[in-house]
Amino acid sequence: MKKLLLTTFLISCFTNFLLSQTYNLYEISFDNRVHHEARIKAKFLKLENKVLEVRMSRSSPGRYAVHEFAKNVYSVRATDSKGNELPVTRPNPHQWNVSGHDGTVVFEYTLYANRAGGTYSGIDETHAHLNIPATFVWARNIRHRPVRVKFNLPEGSNWKVATQMKDLGNNTFEAKDTYYFMDSPVEAADLHMRERKIDGQNIRLALHTTATAQEVDAYFEEVMKIVEQQKAVFGELPRFDYGEYTFLSCYVPNASGDGMEHRNSTFVVSSKPHDRPLGNTSMGTMSHEFFHAWNVERIRPASLEPFDFEDANMSGELWFAEGFTSYYTNLFRARSGNMSAEDYVNGLGGAVNYVMNAPGRKYFNPIEMSYRAPFVDAASSIDPDNNANIFISYYTYGSVLGLALDMMLRTQDNGKSLDGYMRHVWQTHGKTEIGYSVRDLEARLEEYAGEAFAKSFFAQYIFKSEMPDYAGLFHRMGVIFEDPNPNSPTLGAFVRVNNGVGRMVQNAIVGSPMYEAGIESEDEIISIDGKPLADFKGRNIDELIGDRKPGDVVEVEIDRWGKRMTKKVTLAADKNLRTRWDNNADAAAQKRRDEWLKAK
Repeated sequence: MKKLLLTTFLISCFTNFLLSQTYNLYEISFDNRVHHEARIKAKFLKLENKVLEVRMSRSSPGRYAVHEFAKNVYSVRATDSKGNELPVTRPNPHQWNVSGHDGTVVFEYTLYANRAGGTYSGIDETHAHLNIPATFVWARNIRHRPVRVKFNLPEGSNWKVATQMKDLGNNTFEAKDTYYFMDSPVEAADLHMRERKIDGQNIRLALHTTATAQEVDAYFEEVMKIVEQQKAVFGELPRFDYGEYTFLSCYVPNASGDGMEHRNSTFVVSSKPHDRPLGNTSMGTMSHEFFHAWNVERIRPASLEPFDFEDANMSGELWFAEGFTSYYTNLFRARSGNMSAEDYVNGLGGAVNYVMNAPGRKYFNPIEMSYRAPFVDAASSIDPDNNANIFISYYTYGSVLGLALDMMLRTQDNGKSLDGYMRHVWQTHGKTEIGYSVRDLEARLEEYAGEAFAKSFFAQYIFKSEMPDYAGLFHRMGVIFEDPNPNSPTLGAFVRVNNGVGRMVQNAIVGSPMYEAGIESEDEIISIDGKPLADFKGRNIDELIGDRKPGDVVEVEIDRWGKRMTKKVTLAADKNLRTRWDNNADAAAQKRRDEWLKAK
């Protein structure tokens, strides 16, 4: 009897606690959606007797650069609990200070949103695609409070709301705090919905696109095959909040292609024309983003915790967080059968060739490349940069390092692989959600593959910018890595020709023939080797020197700010290493290749 009374008492206390919770309340309406506007109301209750600081974010989960979301907020109005107008001041471009309230502030504004992507929001007659930091204000000092948001959907629209937030019914959803709210994107549209349980958890596709039910069924099956292959690497799915993960997929002509990971969902966006079949649209992005449910969301760099919504977020681990994820993106498609193993292998060489030949390795190692994310991750600026020479995307750089590490482990023929290393990192940092540093990753590799191996790998390829022996590694994996045209001459620049005048599309690449000759991107190229570009009808200007050989000197006539001059350019050999399936690989290489690429 005492136990029953105690249980009743505890339930009563818990119920009273829930009822006493103070929520930050939001309401959003789409009456003027044809002009890409939403009207938003935020209600903040039980406030202390001081100025309420209301903010728009400047950064967004999954992005590392600053984005000025406040620029699309206007028609701001603040009132108290009785509807009295409150004074609003602006201490900076991203903030509104509200004073003189009675413990309640109702903050209303209009939002303009016309870029449906991973970072921004897009509203029109067909949908409301909402990245939360680009959509909703929040208030300092009360970010710990739970959030409830009501979506007033257009009458007769057939819109449904999909999000990772808890569904309370009546188009109202809940997040445990502002941090979770900011990490919970929303797609409201006439959605194709598909779902399936795996080990008691629900994997859900909420797809906004023009497609038949049969197309969507086939698409969902391909997605689920990839999900199963990713689960096989880690041995389990992450424990999703509310037991559910949602692919928020938006494939419409006016969308902006993108993919963005979140804790229990992802935005995957494509500008697919209405009349194009669904097919494999953005399947690589679907694979990439779901892998982030482990690698980034739970195997998470300590440098990204807590995420700062008011400034750029810098991490030296993006070569692993984004780059290793990029390595696995198409590998899972090959293992699932969504693409052929041979097509996968034949597509590996381009990225490796690019990183091997990129001058950026002279300036920064993979850690320092990761530090540059706030400057390049959809960041905007109007002054020219020299990224063509000093920067290699941490996505690409990290992906080829992940490939190298996988091949180095596999060619030891002791059962080790990158799959095994990733599972070890999952067990030590992901399931426990203990943030990691670069040194932690090195320590985990020591535990998995031995101290000498780990220290050598990190010393050469992470803390320095050396390159592994890709040709030798590929050979032992049953893959040929070579230049199919080793003696092709090149000027070492991509030139776009308009109205008979050529311009390099980026800065001259350090060490290239054009760079050594002193030709730059602002120069107008008039002729090459005596051949006027006015007569050029090809696509690659190297076609103009096809009868030459590396080491030959040709004349390039340019116009630099109205002054004509001729530059002597010494042609180089085009470095264009590519991979292809080795049909004559020995038995050991074939076995390694099969184990690497087969379904798990």
